[in-house]
Amino acid sequence: MIHCYKLNGYNIVLDTYSGGVHAVDELSYDIIELLDKGIDREEIKNKMLDKYKISTSDIEETFSEIDNLIESGMLFTEDSFKGQNLDLKKRDNVIKALCLHIAHTCNLNCEYCFAGQGKYHGEDALMSFEVGKKALDFLVENSGTRKNLEVDFFGGEPLVNFDVVKKLVKYARSIEEKVGKHFRFTLTTNGVLLDDEVIDFLNKEMNNVVLSLDGRKEINDAKRKRLDGKGSYDIIVPNFQNFVKKRGDKEYYIRGTFTRNNLDFTNDIFHMLDLGFTELSMEPVVSKPDTDYALKEEDLPIIYEQYEILAKEMIKRRREGKPFTFYHYMIDLSGGPCIYKRITGCGSGTEYLAVTPNGDFYPCHQFVGDKKFIMGNVDEGITNEKLRDEFKLCNVYSRKKCENCWAKLYCSGGCSANSYHTTGSINDVYEYGCKLFKKRIECAIMVKISEAMDEMEKENK
Repeated sequence: MIHCYKLNGYNIVLDTYSGGVHAVDELSYDIIELLDKGIDREEIKNKMLDKYKISTSDIEETFSEIDNLIESGMLFTEDSFKGQNLDLKKRDNVIKALCLHIAHTCNLNCEYCFAGQGKYHGEDALMSFEVGKKALDFLVENSGTRKNLEVDFFGGEPLVNFDVVKKLVKYARSIEEKVGKHFRFTLTTNGVLLDDEVIDFLNKEMNNVVLSLDGRKEINDAKRKRLDGKGSYDIIVPNFQNFVKKRGDKEYYIRGTFTRNNLDFTNDIFHMLDLGFTELSMEPVVSKPDTDYALKEEDLPIIYEQYEILAKEMIKRRREGKPFTFYHYMIDLSGGPCIYKRITGCGSGTEYLAVTPNGDFYPCHQFVGDKKFIMGNVDEGITNEKLRDEFKLCNVYSRKKCENCWAKLYCSGGCSANSYHTTGSINDVYEYGCKLFKKRIECAIMVKISEAMDEMEKENK
């Protein structure tokens, strides 16, 4: 399976199963497209002679180059992965990551919050140290031979329960050497409580910190409001700037959400750049279709254009010596994830679990609050093995709609939570999200091709 597309002056051919990416000339592009459609080679040759007014030998030389790619397994590669999902249910029950819901409460009242303003459609709640400690012990005991364990402090707003965050990190560090593990911590915050004490702690202990900001003041404040109804921009932006200034070269992300109210979201990204932030993410809102901010089918051309504008701006700024990172354009064309990850994805409900303040386990943070997805708890461990087995079988080959999709080994079938909330099944697909993902991958690959071309040009000078 291949995917051919043109973007920013490049003719790009992606080979799905080998991961081969080829930037080709017009003649090669046309021939590959026609071969993919099953057109006879003699007919292709005649079409190319008419279109390009070139010699037969030129066309035969191009055919030879294409055949070399085919023979080397970089073009029109067969699917050698199909069927590897059959033994996924038998794989070891190793946990590598937990999302600790340290606080089911929030000091903001964001309109589009999937967590019901941080309460997950329940009551306000804070995780105790005792529950968190049991969760960390469970992670260690169920992590097998994995050395690096990941723990994300999440909410609501986790800094509302900062003392417990500190105690849990201290506990984890105290047992690392004894249990032969290393904890990698992340924290997601809205920034309201981000003072110097918190900043110093996060910069010391957190491998990554995610900071929530939607961009321009009027855009951010329309959806990300304080409890008194006022916008949060004027409070959080100085806090974020102070944090990033002190962060040094450690990882962080400014994470925004765009809705139908700011389809020109590249302007929000550029505003974040103007504020001094260079590690950026902008997520499409996922919401019920009857909200005034829900993305619609007719918005897709505008969103696609925005992704292209962003990709071209990334190239421009890199060439000017002012590079920035956009999370969804981070892609490794030389290797990337192993085939297991390409097939199975994030590992929700299997390798990754969310833990609520009272110690219940859920497949991930987006299922929290829906009690039929409770998988167990910190006292008893995993008790709903049937549900775990269902999530084990969630993979790109279990989703019928992914069968003929060129992007399936980049998205691994997409998000099970988004699938469930839009279709009622964890093994279906969120089709709107698929369309956006495919466009982002096209742009990400084009950006990488541009980088490679620039490097080649430098070497040839």
